[in-house]
Amino acid sequence: MNGDPEVSFSGLLGDHLDAGAAAENVSAAVSSQVPVLEPEPEPELGVNPWDIVLCTSGTLISCENAIVVLIIFQNPSLRAPMFLLIGSLALADLLAGIGLIVNFAFAYVLQSEATKLVTIGLIVASFSASVCSLLAITVDRYLSLYYALTYHSERTVTFTYVMLVMLWGTSICLGLLPILGWNCLRDESTCSVVRPLTKNNTAVLSISFLFMFALMLQLYIQICKIVMRHAHQIALQHHFLATSHYVTTRKGVSTLAIILGTFAACWMPFTLYSLIADYTYPSIYTYATLLPATYNSIINPVIYAFRNQEIQKALCLVCCGCVPPSLSQRARSPSDV
Repeated sequence: MNGDPEVSFSGLLGDHLDAGAAAENVSAAVSSQVPVLEPEPEPELGVNPWDIVLCTSGTLISCENAIVVLIIFQNPSLRAPMFLLIGSLALADLLAGIGLIVNFAFAYVLQSEATKLVTIGLIVASFSASVCSLLAITVDRYLSLYYALTYHSERTVTFTYVMLVMLWGTSICLGLLPILGWNCLRDESTCSVVRPLTKNNTAVLSISFLFMFALMLQLYIQICKIVMRHAHQIALQHHFLATSHYVTTRKGVSTLAIILGTFAACWMPFTLYSLIADYTYPSIYTYATLLPATYNSIINPVIYAFRNQEIQKALCLVCCGCVPPSLSQRARSPSDV
């Protein structure tokens, strides 16, 4: 039948293609307006190299002073006032080393305001006890030389225990101040170079250190005079030559200079910096001045413990079960201060 309408497939296909193209254009326009959500990269846990150095220093401090604490604790013969004070110094430095390790762990593992306050309180208390123990050792050395005849008495032992109670009580109170609210977590403008300690807190600690350093300096000057006088008297009694007297005196003065110079070189940079700086200063300056202060806790066992003849004997007994003849026959000289 010629009258039937013809169906044009090309027309239908063209209309279908035009509709598909229009749909694609609409979807492209919509997709261009919808933001594409890309997966965010996981945050990298960056570790400050200075914190690694401080943690390493804390590990060395802990291991070194733990040896001294164990030797004094396990040896009943090391109960004289001098050894009690050396043990106090070693215990304080041991806690300081543990504080540095714990501070590193909490800073990158368990971050919270409570952990910051606890770790900074432990570090402040332990380093304060370390400095106070150094002052107590200086006082004990002065008394042992100035009151040589009455030094080995019950009064000296009682005085030593009083000093220990006072220095540890004061140090614990200083460590509790940040925990009890004297911190800058609520007001950033009051922060010092060591967050969360306030500027006033570090100022009190720094001024206290300068006062104790001046007192130690005065005591060591008096000790130096007593050592020189004792060395001169011994030289006269044994008819030593003047050269021998000079060598002995010079050795004693050099020992005192090393003790006081090491203490000042380690702590003075951080003390002065914390007085003049605040939280706006670059943190690298804080690390650069704080790190030498931690080295003082590394050097303390070498100066005060491992140079002591009795501790050397106890250490040899623990390590090899015998005492070398050089230690058993060695006599104490006036320069052994």
